This record gives sequence, C-alpha cells and structure tokens, in this order.
Amino acid sequence: MTTTAAIGDGCARPALPTRTLGRSGVPVTSLGFGGAAVAGLFEDVGEEAAAATVEAAWEGGIRYFDTAPHYGLGLSERRIGAALRTRPRDAFTLSTKVGRVLEPYAGGGDDRADGFAVPATHRRRWDFSADGVRRSLEDSLTRLGLDHVDVVLLHDPDGHEDQAFKEAYPALEELRAQGVVRAIGAGMNQARMLARFVADTDVDAVLCAGRYTLLDQGASDALLPAAAAAGKSVIIGGVFNSGLLAAPAPDATYDYAAAPEELVRRALRMREVTEAHGVPLRAAALRFPFGHPAVASVLVGARSPGEVRDAAEQFHRFLPETVWEGLRAQGLLPAGVPVPEGRAA
Repeated sequence: MTTTAAIGDGCARPALPTRTLGRSGVPVTSLGFGGAAVAGLFEDVGEEAAAATVEAAWEGGIRYFDTAPHYGLGLSERRIGAALRTRPRDAFTLSTKVGRVLEPYAGGGDDRADGFAVPATHRRRWDFSADGVRRSLEDSLTRLGLDHVDVVLLHDPDGHEDQAFKEAYPALEELRAQGVVRAIGAGMNQARMLARFVADTDVDAVLCAGRYTLLDQGASDALLPAAAAAGKSVIIGGVFNSGLLAAPAPDATYDYAAAPEELVRRALRMREVTEAHGVPLRAAALRFPFGHPAVASVLVGARSPGEVRDAAEQFHRFLPETVWEGLRAQGLLPAGVPVPEGRAA
C-alpha cells in the first residue's frame, strides 16, 4: 500500500510515498538514504558535511536510512546515529547489517583498500554464526547510540552461503520473534542468493545492489518475480551502478571499479536519449526500478546536501512514456522490462 510521508520541515515540497516491507508493517519511504558515502566511500567526507547531508535527507522527506558496520569501519553508523538521535524514534525506519564483526586494530594505515577514506582503526572479520549476528547487532546499537534498529540484513554472505542459511538466518528469525527487530532479510550485490532467501526463508525484504538498473536487469530473472509472488519486498541499492549512470564519462566507476568502455558508451547513448526528451539520465535511472511492483524503496548514496536535494528533485520529476520508448527503440532497454508511471507514486 502507498501512503504519504510527512516531510516534517514545513516546506511546500511533494511528499515521498511510503511502502511497507513485505508483511512486516515496517514503513519505508520510496526514496531512502544509503549510508556508505557519508562514511568516506572513495573520498573523505568531514563530520560537518556528513551531518548536513543527513539533515538534508530529513528535510527532503526521507525517513528510511540504511547503514552497516562495513561502511567506513563503523563511521556510517556513528554518523547516522548521531544525526537521528534527536529525532522521534517512531518517525524513521533504520536498517543495519550483520556478517562483519569489527575488531580493534593498532597497525595504522587507512581503509582505502576496502574503498573507504578512513583510518584503519579496526579490522573486519566475517562471522555469520548465531553469536556473530548477536554481537554485531549489539556493537551496531552502541555505535548508533540507539536502543533498536527496525531492519537487520545479512550483509554480503556470498562466500558463506551454508553458514548464512543454517546459522545466521535462524538467529535473525529469533531476534524478530523476540521483538528485538521488526523485519529481517539480506543485502547483496547479486540476485541469485537473494532469490533463494525469498523462496526458502521467511525474510521480509532483501536489498539488491546494482542488479536492477538501466544497465543491468539481472534481478528480473528470478528475484523480483519470486518476491512479488511471495508478497516480499525488494530494496534497490546501487541504482547508478556506483556512478556511471549518474554522470557517464570515461573515468566513471561501475560497481566500485573503473567502468568498462562498452558500458561507458552505452550509458552515454542512454543519456542522449533521455535528454532528448528533457529528462536527465540520473532521473530515469533513479525512477526505473519502480516499474516493478516488488520494489519498495530505492537507496541513494550522497556525500553532500546538494546531492541529496538533487536526488529528491530527480525522484519527483515527471518522466514521459517517450523516454522509455526511446530507450527501447535504440535497443538500450529490453522490451519486456516494466517501467514506472510518469509521476512518483
């Protein structure tokens, strides 16, 4: 069901639609805030800039915030927790992730090898055991400075599939049954294992990053149909494929690495088509996932207030049907892929 989200700052802006994650009763705004960028993804983000960015998200009506211990070695959780701590706890939805336990490290250096421009104060240790899930969540609550999170997701269990299903997932089920969390699921950069979670477990939602975008519709093969059939929700991350669909250029990134030339050319052609119809490519990329009924929210990662405000503007932009027709006519979008309505709903 779609309802209307309160903006909360008194400004005359369109409200963000709100959907519910599966049958959990947990609401998420259609546009959510992804917390990796404010934790120094690729480049440093100062404390004031990070706080101002989360504040801009709130002012723009965003009430769903996603974070993880992995993001900046806990920095994302600390910053988002600090920004939200003064807000009424029932006014927003917060998700974090488990699967990586952070352990203190005194060796120095930085975390750029894992993508974050932060000091290497900790090391990540994979742990999808039941005890690891509980410890990770307890540590996250300490960093956040909050008494609970609403949603907990298993984070990147690609190389730990057996343990994730046999140990970590039952631990999440127990936490949900105890009322510690309200919704559970998994978040990954692939669709295959997420489709298994949807089919074989009682998750409420899954977060699929980078696999349902204008450049990659891999999630449409099994994951999205399975989620729709089961009444479960899919949250889409990486809608710009880490940069290429936001600003296509030879030096753009795709899936957190240098973009292949073929994909750069494809993105540039997409931009020509969308702009010919008066629509920025990033607007089409941001709204595209909402063509599928299983999609509940799209996360946008931003490192500045300006990026957040631009995302909100693009989300609310009217997209004429001719944009999708033009992409299909150029062979840039498969004919059978569903596309969203002209206005966000």
